[in-house]
Amino acid sequence: MTRLTAAIGRYRHTETLFSDTLLRIEPFPVISRAFAPMVRTQAFDISEMAIATFLMARAAGSDLVLLPVVLAARSQNGALLRRTADPFGPGDLRGRCIGVRTYSQTTGLWLRGILQEEYGLQPAQARWVTFEDAHIASFRDPPWAERAPTGSDMLAMLRNGRLDAAIFGNDIPAGTDLVPVFPDPEAAGQSFLARHHLMPVNHMVVCRAEIAGQEGLVQSLLDRFRAAGTPFPFGRAALDPAIRLALRYAAEQGLLERPLTLDDVWAGLPPGCDEPEDGA
Repeated sequence: MTRLTAAIGRYRHTETLFSDTLLRIEPFPVISRAFAPMVRTQAFDISEMAIATFLMARAAGSDLVLLPVVLAARSQNGALLRRTADPFGPGDLRGRCIGVRTYSQTTGLWLRGILQEEYGLQPAQARWVTFEDAHIASFRDPPWAERAPTGSDMLAMLRNGRLDAAIFGNDIPAGTDLVPVFPDPEAAGQSFLARHHLMPVNHMVVCRAEIAGQEGLVQSLLDRFRAAGTPFPFGRAALDPAIRLALRYAAEQGLLERPLTLDDVWAGLPPGCDEPEDGA
């Protein structure tokens, strides 16, 4: 069997995949750099994918197929930082300048949703400063977002006061000069969990439609991901609540070219491949 080209981050729960004879995994030290090539040119057979990017791609007409596998999920509240010397909380962000790598970044999607739900902050009520284009080539930032000057560094802008707050990904900058905007991020994350009964999903897995159309191949891939020891919910039924909420947030924030249903999101997934096997 021809090996499938893949772009997957190296985690404890994907380690065994790197020696799997079915996959030829391309090296990406920063896995998010694989997302644009995948949604723009389908550069790989399968790829890790930010959920916000996939939803935007599907709304824009992409035929990539979403697999019910989570590779990254976490509480988001600790990713929104401010300067220690400038105390304010999540209820004080109206009119403030908030940096984010791209407006479409998945961490930003979840945090804007949380701020709107819990504090009534509409996306247009803050100034969102972006630093890169979205992975989806056709997407343009909404009117309430502006691009930082070319060559700007988000962390430096936060530290020198040109930004009031900034959203970071998995790598939170070190230093006592920065603290979370949420006074107790862990408690805020638990509050989200209690309200929605789910952990925000960051990265899932997609494949080309041609791969999904080959009999038994998607099931074989799912078996491999499950056997690798995923610590996250697995299967469509388990993931529908998180996808439904991400869809709502994305629509409210101006990220989708057209409305999507859950069936639209899962289109192309072969029947019988959306749940773990009995006893698995």
